[in-house]
Amino acid sequence: MGRKVTVATCALNQWALDFEGNLQRILKSIEIAKSRGARYRLGPELEICGYGCWDHYYESDTLLHSLQVLAALLESPLTQDIICDVGMPVMHRNVRYNCRVIFLNRRILLIRPKMALANEANYRELRWFTPWSRSRQTEEHFLPRMLQDLTKQETVPFGDAVLATWDTCIGSEVCEELWTPHSPHVDMGLDGVEIITNASGSHHVLRKAHARVDLVTMATTKNGGIYLLANQKGCDGDRLYYDGCAMIAMNGSIFAQGSQFSLDEVEVLTATLDLEDVRSYRAEISSRNLAASRVSPYPRVKVDFALSHHEDLLQSVTEPVEWKYHRPEEEISLGPACWLWDYLRRSQQAGFFLPLSGGVDSAATACLVYSMCCQVCEAVARGNQDVLADIRAIVDESSYTPQGPQELCGRVLTTCYMASENSSQETCSRAQELAQQIGSHHIGLNIDPAVKAIVGIFSLVTGKIPLFAAHGGGSRENLALQNVQARIRMVLAYLFAQLSLWSRGARGGLLVLGSANVDESLLGYLTKYDCSSADINPIGGISKTDLRAFVQFCMEQFGLPALQGILSAPATAELEPLANGQVSQTDEDDMGMTYSELSVYGKLRKIAKAGPFSMFCKLLTMWKDTCTPRQVADKVKRFFWKYSVNRHKMTTLTPAYHAENYSPDDNRFDLRPILYNTRWPWQFRCIESQVLQLEKKTRQDLDGSD
Repeated sequence: MGRKVTVATCALNQWALDFEGNLQRILKSIEIAKSRGARYRLGPELEICGYGCWDHYYESDTLLHSLQVLAALLESPLTQDIICDVGMPVMHRNVRYNCRVIFLNRRILLIRPKMALANEANYRELRWFTPWSRSRQTEEHFLPRMLQDLTKQETVPFGDAVLATWDTCIGSEVCEELWTPHSPHVDMGLDGVEIITNASGSHHVLRKAHARVDLVTMATTKNGGIYLLANQKGCDGDRLYYDGCAMIAMNGSIFAQGSQFSLDEVEVLTATLDLEDVRSYRAEISSRNLAASRVSPYPRVKVDFALSHHEDLLQSVTEPVEWKYHRPEEEISLGPACWLWDYLRRSQQAGFFLPLSGGVDSAATACLVYSMCCQVCEAVARGNQDVLADIRAIVDESSYTPQGPQELCGRVLTTCYMASENSSQETCSRAQELAQQIGSHHIGLNIDPAVKAIVGIFSLVTGKIPLFAAHGGGSRENLALQNVQARIRMVLAYLFAQLSLWSRGARGGLLVLGSANVDESLLGYLTKYDCSSADINPIGGISKTDLRAFVQFCMEQFGLPALQGILSAPATAELEPLANGQVSQTDEDDMGMTYSELSVYGKLRKIAKAGPFSMFCKLLTMWKDTCTPRQVADKVKRFFWKYSVNRHKMTTLTPAYHAENYSPDDNRFDLRPILYNTRWPWQFRCIESQVLQLEKKTRQDLDGSD
């Protein structure tokens, strides 16, 4: 009797509402799985319509087209003789569920609705779906006529059940259910389910991969069994990047690791594993077996099919592997670059336009485009025909093959240094040097005539001439003169993005890239509608600290010595007059806090859910060796005042790659007001009262020691 099973899981680069493309990628994954001998194929969460449909789930069209794709899958010869497990929304008794539809040879075996919905951070599943709350219960689901004709079934089981094949038992989890305190795999494993599958739509956050791997390995360490995890991969039309990491585990070890970042649209993992290894592993865990003897059984759907072959004695099994993790700077190098690639090819634009200032942030953004070019060249060299077809469409040459990252960068990236009378020669040189080393098409221009013209209009109308503070003007004049420079750069960026290729005799337009980091966005240290206003921002979810580490990594990884000078220079906006030809203004002086402090404030505010008073309390102990209670209070007050004064800017924040859990992007992630009482009278009074008590205690302690 056979006992060795070959199973397949995959990571697919699905796109919201791209039913045609999604269908083709699903079929390709099934074809690859079958070619490797797999008898079970698992796909990502909601793969038929794409995970990120958001409010399109409300539309009957989304349900209809998902059913049509399911019908096409059932009809396809490719889906014969393999159990296929696909994700789609299903309406059952007028309630919308996020479901797995499992079928074999044109018959639907089970529709398994998700039981725990993701409803925190970026996720809003409870907005569109209802969780199935009846554990270990099923109902009859009446199929629509279009499926009845195909399957010859009027009804199919719908609910919380498992599949019993001739040789094993298979149970489903869906994404969030793995993360819940009492995951379904616990009771399924105790009830004799040997293969657990998990279809995920899990996005990339820096330093998160280990959590997913740990959960899967721990699930199979405690209970034994085989665990398959599938995930979406790529940008499916929004700020998130889904980072693959499909995996197959057994008894606490990993047997197949999928890539976290790649340009391959379809990635299939297979493993051949021995069911006897599961049974012998479980046999000696007496605590597990005692619990198993008391567990409530799951409804079993009998399946006339085996995952193993009758004669498999000589079949070799897969060996375990050690999971390889990327360092955070590698994750930054790969994740946002893959996201840029998806955004570029799916928006059908001809490249990117980047205002390059000579500072760390815009240099990091340029490096991400260069990293994207490196990955495209590597994929083409490996024979990836999809990537080659996409890059040919982007550059509008049917026979084009990239000759290397620099040559490709010259085709898809235009950089521009926009000088003013307040710009230094050093930043101009640094920008030019970096552009030369990565190969971008570089433009240098001067914005002074435009600035003078706009300020001239104001003076003509009002009879007043605003002056910089350095020339005797007040703070309002000083800020207005800085902002007009910044906003003119945004206008010029869009003009050149639309027409620079036209001026060179090439087709198409360019996507404008923004380069405000997550810390500056959090504080609002940017001008509304300046160069921070762009089409997309690949570094908008990355901290300044991580960006500096990433730029250092790029300097070594890609051999870009220009980055050394950029890293060693102080961060400056160069919007105020130079003092004796030198920069007189630095970002940290302007903000009144360091970038490392900003990261701490951001994490406490968002991840630790800290308001002004609780942030003050936490920082008292965190910074007790470097700051007095009074200094901590002043810092916290300054942060919350700046944060609340500038909160309105978040409404216009450029859509950014989401890489950090304290991202202030209010459109998807940070649902807070935009109009505050910026004096925070009650909160700051609580802080002040606490400081006075602490200072009084300190004085008493000092008096006592005398």
